[in-house]
Amino acid sequence: MNDWLVPVLFGLAASGATLLGGVLALRQAARDAALLAISAGVVLGVAFFDLLPEAIAIGALAYPPRAIMVFAAGGLAGYLLLSRTLASLEGPSAWRGHLGPASLTLHSFLDGLIMGIAFQIAPDVGWLVALAVLTHDLADGLNTVSLALETSRRETALRWLAINGAAPLLGVVTGLVVALPAAALAPVMATFAGIFLYIGAVELVPRSLARDGRLRTTLQVLGGFALMLAITAVAD
Repeated sequence: MNDWLVPVLFGLAASGATLLGGVLALRQAARDAALLAISAGVVLGVAFFDLLPEAIAIGALAYPPRAIMVFAAGGLAGYLLLSRTLASLEGPSAWRGHLGPASLTLHSFLDGLIMGIAFQIAPDVGWLVALAVLTHDLADGLNTVSLALETSRRETALRWLAINGAAPLLGVVTGLVVALPAAALAPVMATFAGIFLYIGAVELVPRSLARDGRLRTTLQVLGGFALMLAITAVAD
C-alpha cells in the first residue's frame, strides 16, 4: 500500500493542477484573444520541449530520432485528416469542438501513466517524472477549457475539464498496475506531439490573431512558448 501512496498523491496533485488551470481559464474567458494566444504558445511548447524530447529519450533503444519524427508527422497528418473529414460532414462544429479537448485529455492520461510506470522503475525516477508532469498540468487544464469554449458552450468546457481532471489520477493507477515498455510509449508521445503542433499552429494561433491582430497577440503566443521552455528546463 505504501508503494502506491506517493504516486497516487502525485496523481491527485496533477488532477488538482489541471482543474485549477481550467478554472483560471473560465474566469478569464472574457479576454479570449489573449487566452487563446497564450494557450497556442503553451501547446506548441509542450510539443517541442516536452513530448518530442521525451519520446526521443525513452524510445532511444528502439527507435532512431528520425522514426520518432515520422510518428510526430503521422500525428499531425492524422489529426488534419480527421479534422477536415469532420468539417465536411453535416453539423461538424459539434464534433470538432471535442477533438482538441479529447486530445489533451488523452495526453493527461498518458502523463499519469508514465508517472505510474516511473514509480515502478524506481522512486527517484518517479519523483522526477511527477515534478515534470505537475509543471505543465496547469496549462493542460487551461488549454482544455480554451479549446472547448472555441466551439462549444461553457457546460461542455466544464464537462471536459472534469474528465481531464480525472485523467492524470486514472493514468497513475493504470501505470502502477500495467507496465508498458518504453518502446510502446515513445510512438504515442511523438504522435501527440504532432497533434499538438497542429492544434497550436493551425487552430489556436490563427484564431487568436483573427480576434486581435495587434503585435501584443503575437507576443502572447511567444510568451506561452517561452513559458513552456522555461518550465521544461527547470523540470529537467
